[in-house]
This record gives sequence, structure tokens and C-alpha cells, in this order.
Amino acid sequence: MNLDWDKQTRMAAAKEILSQAIEKLRGVEDLEIALRVYGHQSMINNEVQDCNDTKLEVPFGKDRIDAIKLKVKGLIGKGATPIARSLEAATGDFPDTLARNFIILITDGLESCDNDPCVVAKKLREKGVKVTPFVIGLGMDLSYLEKFNCIGTFTDAESKESFKNVLTDIITKALISTSVQINLNTILKTPTETNVSMFLYEAGTKKLKYTFTHTLNRYGNPDTLILDPSLKYDLVVNTLPKIEKKNITITKFKHNTIEVDAGQGFLKFSSAISNEISNLTMRVMLKGQTTTLNAQALNSTQKYLVGSYDVEIFTLPRSYQTIEISQSKTTIINVVASGTLNYTAKKSLIGQIFTDKGAQTFEWVCDLKEGANKGLWNLQPGSYKVVYREKDQKSTVYTREKNFKIESNKTITLNL
Repeated sequence: MNLDWDKQTRMAAAKEILSQAIEKLRGVEDLEIALRVYGHQSMINNEVQDCNDTKLEVPFGKDRIDAIKLKVKGLIGKGATPIARSLEAATGDFPDTLARNFIILITDGLESCDNDPCVVAKKLREKGVKVTPFVIGLGMDLSYLEKFNCIGTFTDAESKESFKNVLTDIITKALISTSVQINLNTILKTPTETNVSMFLYEAGTKKLKYTFTHTLNRYGNPDTLILDPSLKYDLVVNTLPKIEKKNITITKFKHNTIEVDAGQGFLKFSSAISNEISNLTMRVMLKGQTTTLNAQALNSTQKYLVGSYDVEIFTLPRSYQTIEISQSKTTIINVVASGTLNYTAKKSLIGQIFTDKGAQTFEWVCDLKEGANKGLWNLQPGSYKVVYREKDQKSTVYTREKNFKIESNKTITLNL
């Protein structure tokens, strides 16, 4: 800390900027701050270093800013860098382990004692100690950056100005700004659903205030958002179907968590090999409803909320299924490969094709192209009937019919 940095020692620059930065915390409600210092009591030499040189100089409490500034003013860097022991001791400094606790660790060097900060950080997490560390490295070799990833969010400050910006940003985001995380929960209430667009409107209006793509950070947690706490919000999560949550209140100067039930699974639409249905789509609806949620293309996979759905597949004739989407599982709809009907006639025809439902019951499939004397259709396997007559004939006695069967990936030709 005694090395030069922008015409000051790093220690002098750090003391100056820290004193300025904590002024932003003056008057913030429900906030207590403390100061722990290490490497400032025992002088280091070539033979020995004091790895217990860490001390809580100003305990937690309200209105501690002036006391911290006074203590910082008189600090002199002397000795070791016992980061691990300081980190472990600092977690015991917090009076309320269930509160929203933060440590801002400022260092210009790596651990100089025998303890491993990563091991300490892991043990604290395993014990359920709720502390969020921020590590600021002052003018350090960037190759050492990964050494601090195990502790918490690491930022390198290469100059006095960058240190000022980094420290201000951390204090603003962690302690002053109103932060929010949106948990998209599975049916097991784990917040691991992600990668979906979200809209935040001013409550009761169509005034769009924020647009986000939901993201999990590098620790697998929902990313933190900064929102204006003076507003109430209506949240739209653009899952299929979309989720809406109304009249959300944000508490100022707090980290807010918005819980959303958003368990999802997958629907895969596939088919046996058929060259004739590559453009096939299916319509997906909530069970018992007629509103289209999605027109899903063949050979695609799409996420849907857990639940029951009706599916209409645009084959000839159309196919219908009711399916269930389960958490994180894939439901597969396999469409039977179609066959081909090819017909020719000496004269132009009018007529219709029906599928044979059994018991002398028939269901319309499609009309023959009026006035044409040939045609081709891709039909689902099954039994059919075509009813027709020549277009220029003027009596119903000329009505004709033919029964035929369609098989997958085969062509049948009718002479009408």
C-alpha cells in the first residue's frame, strides 16, 4: 500500500477515496457500518510477519461515519496481508447474521499468510453465513484476478480514478440503490428458470419502464436489477403462456425479491420420415381454451409452463391431442408420416374427400379443386372416400364415389 499511485501512495489515495465514498451513506436508514483493518499494527521484516494482525477498529453501529473517517486518517500500512483470517473474523463482526450483510475488501496484494481465503469463503458459505463480499484490487497484476473469484465479486482498480469509480459503484449498488431480483421458480421453488424476456410497467398503466432478459449470474443466481423504488410495477414474464404479476411494491434501500411461479418443460414436435410435411405446424392452446399460444413448426422444441395443453396439428385431416408438460422434461409429439393421393380424370370434376370414421360415419377433409381434372394431396394414413361428379353434368344421378386407403410414405393413384 506504500507504493506510489498517481503522485500519492496507494494508502493515501485509498484513505482519501474511502473517506469520500462513505459520506454517501450518511443518512441512509437501517444501515450500520464498521471498519476492520489488517496489516497495520505489526511491522513486517525478512524473518517474521504477524498473521494475526487484523482488528475491528470501529464496531457496527449507526452514525459511525465520522469515527471511521477519523480512524482511516491515522492508518499506516506496516505488515502482512492476512486476508483469510480477516475475512473469517469480519463475518463474526456482524451483529445480525440474518440481515443483508456486505464486506468490501480492499487490498493491493494477495494472501501473505498460510491460510487460504478460498477455503475460508467456502466454509462460511457451508455454515450459512449470509455475507456478500466485494473485492477491490489496487493496481494488481490482472493475472491474479482469478485468485479472488472464490471469495466474491472481484474488480481491479488500476488507478486512483478507477478506484473511486469502482468503490462508488459498489456502495451505490450494494447499499444505497434499491435492488431487485426476480426469481423464476420451478415447481420445486428453486429459482433456476431463466432466459426469457420480462417487461416492467408502471402499475395500472401501459407505461413500459424496464425491459430485461432474465439472466442467471455466474453463481447461478438471478441477476440483480436496479429499479426506481418510487413506483409500483406490473410484471409480465414472456413465457408460454405469459405470466403477469400486478401491483408490485419495491422497498427503498433494500434488496427485494419478486417470486414468480414459472416451472417449465419442453414440447418437441417431430415426425417419421416424410418429404411431404416439412412445413407442417401445430397450434398449441391451454387445455379447454381456443386462444393460440404458439404455432410450432415441425422438428422444433419449445418451452411451455407446466400444465395441460390442447394441440391441433395441421395435417390432412387435422389431428388433435391433449398433452401434459412436466417440469424440465420433454414431451414428444410424433406425427405419423403422410401418404399421397394422386387422382386424374378425363373431364373436370367437383367433389369432396372424407375420412371414414367407421359405422357409416364420414368427416370432411377437403374439396377437390373445382374444375380441375387432376390433383394431389398428402393425407394421414387411414380409410377415405371421395365423392364427385363431372362439373358439366346436370343431374345428381351422375354422383360417383370411391373408397381408398392411405399408407405412410406411399402414393395411391385413382382414375376418376
